[in-house]
Amino acid sequence: MKLKNILIVVKDIEKARQFYHELFGLDVLLDNEGNMILTEGLVLQGEKIWREGLGKDVVPESNACELYFEERDIEAFAGKLERLYPSIRYVNRLTTYSWGQKMIRFYDPDGNLIEVRTPV
Repeated sequence: MKLKNILIVVKDIEKARQFYHELFGLDVLLDNEGNMILTEGLVLQGEKIWREGLGKDVVPESNACELYFEERDIEAFAGKLERLYPSIRYVNRLTTYSWGQKMIRFYDPDGNLIEVRTPV
């Protein structure tokens, strides 16, 4: 068995596509009526489709999981995030741990938790 994708629910799929492209360089592999597969295995699904299929409401900022990325030049990334999305909601602004690793954690526009760290 092989894990193929990670799916997150979004209100506006085009806005989410732009967010993940601008910040992380993810591109569209397949756009199929409310389901969009991006490079690196991230799938965006429209909230309406999710709610109809699951029969439950979406809970933004549930903190039940996060998308994890690594970036060597995290200071440049943090600057780009602030410049492109100045109203982004942070959980942790850029932090340096005692062992030297740096991390930033924030929510995407739909309340999905994202963490970016420097590689170990």
